Amino acid sequence: MSFFALATLLPFALTVMAALHGGAWGWLALGAMTVLIVVLDRLTARHTRNADPAAEFPAATPLLIVLGIMHLLLLALIVRSSGSNTGLDTSEKLLTGIAAGMIFGQISHPVAHELIHRPARGLRLLGRVMYTSLLVGHHASAHLRVHHVHVGTEKDPSSARLGEGFYRFALRAAPGAFMAGLRAESRLRAKGEAARRRPHPYVFHVVGAILTVIAALLLGGLVGAGFLVAVSLYAQIQMLLSDYVQHYGLRRRARPDGTPEPVGPQHSWNAPFRYSSALTLNAPRHSDHHVAPSRPYPALRFDAEMPVLPASVPVMAVVALVPPLWRRIMDPRCERLSGARNFATRGRGMKNRLA
Repeated sequence: MSFFALATLLPFALTVMAALHGGAWGWLALGAMTVLIVVLDRLTARHTRNADPAAEFPAATPLLIVLGIMHLLLLALIVRSSGSNTGLDTSEKLLTGIAAGMIFGQISHPVAHELIHRPARGLRLLGRVMYTSLLVGHHASAHLRVHHVHVGTEKDPSSARLGEGFYRFALRAAPGAFMAGLRAESRLRAKGEAARRRPHPYVFHVVGAILTVIAALLLGGLVGAGFLVAVSLYAQIQMLLSDYVQHYGLRRRARPDGTPEPVGPQHSWNAPFRYSSALTLNAPRHSDHHVAPSRPYPALRFDAEMPVLPASVPVMAVVALVPPLWRRIMDPRCERLSGARNFATRGRGMKNRLA
């Protein structure tokens, strides 16, 4: 837990200093979210060990709460510092905004993701508030009601198809997830009287986003509101990149009755790199999260047979921005995995016939 805390809290602290004082702090904050991740991932061994199944992690939830509060404070701080008469010049504001956007996309997103999976109502609310503060509150609905249910199928907008470039994926997935989440929440409300007595979750998402922009106007004027929108869009792009990288080209097969096979370890890409895994709260152990969504992040497991990316998720996200290069690296891997699954299926069928 100390490694999770160090990896996540350091970038927050550096970016707070950059927002308050500018100068070299902005470069240090940006370096912590770029160069430091790559260097430490290369210097440290791959993190393939699993936690003791009987281990408990009493600090796991308090760290999520601390990071959630720091997210909201940092967001308010950078909006305020983006205005005039803050003592920061344009380059310092830009550096701070880029560093903060990376934090929101690579740390705040995994934190909010963990929170919306927790059973406690207060924790789920904090996760929804974090997503809403980035103007993407509907992700809480789309992730739980659509992605986890339909991952690896055509019904999930957030599962990238083989051969689909990132930009085409983003243009499809961003509005697709919004609408799919809306439909899923509406269906749930139609089925239960208790659900209809509560406000529609999308009221929270949309009204919350409007109130967030109004708060930014009050804190930083028009510049502050524009800064909020720009940083939020930057974080949303990173969220889309995360979905793209971790599910590209992996599909659940149809069973004889037409329904998809159960979600398994083979339906997500993993990246067992030590520092970037700590920074993102073990999100790169993505297969196990989909198999056991309620498992807390320190206990997520890795198996050598799970699909593995050739580099860490942040590095592969950069590669995804160049679709020809991405396809050259990833398409052969997807095809080999598909071929191996076909061979295994044929082998099981032969054994059954011999039996």
